[in-house]
Amino acid sequence: MKQATKIADKAVLLDYYRQMVQIRVFEERAAEQYMLGKIRGFLHLYIGEEAIAAGAISALGPQDYLVTHYRDHGHALARGLEPKVIMSELFGKVTGSSKGKGGSMHLFDASRRLAGGYAIVGGQLPIAAGLALASSLQHTDDIVLCFLGDGALNEGEFHESMNLASLWRLPVIYFCENNLYGMGAPVEEMVAAPEIHRIAEAYNMPSQRIDGMDVLQVHEITSEVVQHVRDGNGPYFVEAMTYRFRGHSMADPVNYRQKEEEEKWMAKDPISTYKAWLIQSDIASKEELDVVNQAVELEIEEAVELADQSPFPPPEALYEDVYAQS
Repeated sequence: MKQATKIADKAVLLDYYRQMVQIRVFEERAAEQYMLGKIRGFLHLYIGEEAIAAGAISALGPQDYLVTHYRDHGHALARGLEPKVIMSELFGKVTGSSKGKGGSMHLFDASRRLAGGYAIVGGQLPIAAGLALASSLQHTDDIVLCFLGDGALNEGEFHESMNLASLWRLPVIYFCENNLYGMGAPVEEMVAAPEIHRIAEAYNMPSQRIDGMDVLQVHEITSEVVQHVRDGNGPYFVEAMTYRFRGHSMADPVNYRQKEEEEKWMAKDPISTYKAWLIQSDIASKEELDVVNQAVELEIEEAVELADQSPFPPPEALYEDVYAQS
């Protein structure tokens, strides 16, 4: 665990823990509700990758944009969306963030500048470049944090977006969550570069690889990158090494992974390792962290209850919110 050399505030350190636990419990309950048939379609869980969402998104300002992929529940929670609003969206209910019309892969909240999760692999990359271009043309200090998975690296949108971002010195961070697999394909069989972040060198873009299982390292380095981009130095590429503890989606039996590999990464669980560090560093006691756990459990249970009791949108809602008001 990286030492918190730049973070002395106990409340901040505890909030990283709360955020990661909130994401983990939310995802576990979402999986349960999926098995009960309350959530339908595809469901991609973020379990194991919580340190990235909590560490990176906390480095943003409220004016900054966040754009992401379809494994987006953790990102939305870290950006401040209420669990009950997200769970309701997963249920397809009117109390959801998009009134039940978006679902799991399309979480969106303009008030928090969460510019969406995108189900098309790589589809979020040009959107991020466009938002960054708007910020540049309007001479604001807004930046864009765009998450992508390693599976997006062979998409044309990736290369086009990287090229334009560098040519136009756009204020965007492309943040790759390298969980070692694009669906069921090992990254080493799909991407020629052994170190993904070095792909950025072809676009004259600075980059680095970080430990995506260490929330403190993620936050500290992302904060530095955010300032670098905000200061007008152009785009940046970050590769965070992580691991999804579940399958690609709930429909994935994960037959392509070895047990030894899974055990190795689960020993690096970002929540349990951070919890141990907080206790060993005398920042928080086990009892204090238990209180956090209990509060999160109650919060997510209430979210499930609201989602279950809320109504589905009526058929006529199909014709609402189709066009923006002029």
